[in-house]
Amino acid sequence: RFVPIRENLMYYLGLDLGQKRDHTAVAVVERIDHRRAFQGSAFEMLVVRYVERMPLGTPYPRIVERVREIVRCEELYGDCALAVDATGVGAPVVDMLRAARLGCDIAAVVITGGERGAGHGSVPKRDLMAELQVLLETGKLKIGKLKETGRLVKELVDVRMSMSGAGRVRMGAEGYGEHDDLVIALALACWRAKGRQQIGERSQRLL
Repeated sequence: RFVPIRENLMYYLGLDLGQKRDHTAVAVVERIDHRRAFQGSAFEMLVVRYVERMPLGTPYPRIVERVREIVRCEELYGDCALAVDATGVGAPVVDMLRAARLGCDIAAVVITGGERGAGHGSVPKRDLMAELQVLLETGKLKIGKLKETGRLVKELVDVRMSMSGAGRVRMGAEGYGEHDDLVIALALACWRAKGRQQIGERSQRLL
């Protein structure tokens, strides 16, 4: 179960949709704001509350059902927002999620491989990863003792940035024999929680 450490806070979910050789993963973060007298609240940190990697070949209807189960739990229901990887086959699944009436706001995100997004609702993968790295480096992202903590940390360590011969930057665990589905799900959740902020370049490894 999710155990909030403060009241009246929002939860943000990231959903990375897998295909035949990739797992689908979901991550939940809690945004904690610092309340300032007469000045409103300011962002303090994000806390990873839950991560899950679904079995390979999980049908999309079952994925939608599982997401519904998560967002309908007592702590999250009516107090969460979801960012979904709509790249490739993701668009129909986004439609299925919206039709399921989850009770939370849904943002479809097209992850691009370039340095800039391809329009509204798109974001470069390098920006997602770099935002995640900024949060980790500044201590603004806390990862608790979860069932999948070990696997998530391993993915964070394995994620690297590389450049092709054509000068195109790639960021992820592909080519290193590892998956990055949990990291992408977490990055989407953090991106949504931080309000889709643009970030700059950082070093080449997350951990």
